[in-house]
Amino acid sequence: MTALDNAALRAVATAANGEQDRRAEIYRSAARIFHRKGYHATSINDIAAAVGLTKAGLYYYIKGKQDLLFAIMGFAMDQLDEQVIEPARRVQDPQARLETIVARHARLITQDSSALTILVNELEGLLPDDRADIIGRQRDYVDFIADTLAALRDEGKVVGLDPTVGAFSLVGMILWISRWYRTDGRLDGDEVVAAVTRMAISAVLRRGEFSCAGNPEETG
Repeated sequence: MTALDNAALRAVATAANGEQDRRAEIYRSAARIFHRKGYHATSINDIAAAVGLTKAGLYYYIKGKQDLLFAIMGFAMDQLDEQVIEPARRVQDPQARLETIVARHARLITQDSSALTILVNELEGLLPDDRADIIGRQRDYVDFIADTLAALRDEGKVVGLDPTVGAFSLVGMILWISRWYRTDGRLDGDEVVAAVTRMAISAVLRRGEFSCAGNPEETG
């Protein structure tokens, strides 16, 4: 391969990365608008204006609003996979794994909750097959948490709690952060993550079993 070939490959890779970044920017901006106005009240023109594109320019990246909604939800689940699920899978101890899940998911919410929030609020806007795909990925996440709670139950650290009920409750608690957390509020993101992690884990463990020091960085 010649130097010219290498340069061409680098140029293609750079262009591909630039387009990927642009798509991510569109997804984040559209998610914020959907979160604020609702999916049905948001127009393609609203989204195009928010990202500095013409309507025609936006259609280079998306097929339509429904396609965009599915892409945003897929993007949100990818974030959850990369920043929560995969790091947590590497944690062998189930208690430390649960702390990792809660802290990392809560951190995602405090950083930018829009895409993750519409995973719940706007599912009905999807086509049936797309909805089934997203719900399947959501259920895999809940099952992962439930399996972790079941492992804690087997160790005697969780008593009297159905793992599936516990998993759904924890996810609901984390997602609710988006309803009340404000970046200019009394507590910063790190303090909120630490407080929510401590409260969530202590709620499911037997008294005296909770060990997290309150620093989310220590949980993975």
